[in-house]
Amino acid sequence: MTLTPLTRARRLQPGAKVAIVAPSGPVPDERLDEGLEFLRGWGLEPVVMPHVRGAHRQFPYLAATDGQRARDLNEAWCDPSVSAVLCARGGYGAQRMVDLLDWTAIRAAGPKVFAGYSDITALHEAFATRTGLATLHGPMPGSLTFLKDESTRESLRATLFEPESVRVLGLETARPLVPGRARGITLGGCASMLAADLGTPHARTDAAGGLVLLEDVGEDSYRIDRILTQLLRSGWLDGITGIALGSWAECGPYDRVREVLVDRLGGLGVPVVEELGFGHGDRNLTMPLGVSAVLDADAGTVTLDEPALS
Repeated sequence: MTLTPLTRARRLQPGAKVAIVAPSGPVPDERLDEGLEFLRGWGLEPVVMPHVRGAHRQFPYLAATDGQRARDLNEAWCDPSVSAVLCARGGYGAQRMVDLLDWTAIRAAGPKVFAGYSDITALHEAFATRTGLATLHGPMPGSLTFLKDESTRESLRATLFEPESVRVLGLETARPLVPGRARGITLGGCASMLAADLGTPHARTDAAGGLVLLEDVGEDSYRIDRILTQLLRSGWLDGITGIALGSWAECGPYDRVREVLVDRLGGLGVPVVEELGFGHGDRNLTMPLGVSAVLDADAGTVTLDEPALS
């Protein structure tokens, strides 16, 4: 089934209440506190959900139990005073709690801003398939890139408050891997998370009609090969219109990674732009998911047909 645009949330206004959740890993207190100060500086009122500062007793890579992390997200989303739900960080754990969420209640609560990246890709996909809501693949207040890079913060701030000002996306590093121009619906995120989602309940069977965003972190070139090969063999990439590639941080020499990207994606017959500027790199643009956009690989841009938020 060809993708169609998803329902967008409203832009934020000064004074808006934003809930901070930790669906995956724990976040150090000092990093979270610093990120919260940036949000307050934007005129937002951040509310930290109960288990964001916690840690699982048995599995320290989780912020809390699966049920606790799911409860935090559910309560935040269903609170009518909350305008946005921002993930504190990624890590691992979203897949463990995604099926514990009350998706009926989340749908009933209506569209809100939801932002995160990395492991949060599992939740982006779930919001798309189970609620029909557009989301934001972007920096998180407990992530180092958000704390260290002003342009990363500004990309998120402008998207939240002035989304019409950031309709053309791409850094100066972007260049064509496969030249061309295409229109489609944005989707994607962390490549390994997309591959891990295959075959699970409510997962997409394909991304036909989509402009696919792909990036990852800490995967050797042979593992990137395996991930992309799985997406190809499953048919998930059948019918896509184009691909935008972000960062491949800690994945070894980029020349070797690039060889794999050319080998696995270059024969799809769609334009591919590389190093667009999102993901786990030193800069992380906010990329809306579920909206219509035009990818121009030669120009190194993705241009939204309408602002990320209404």
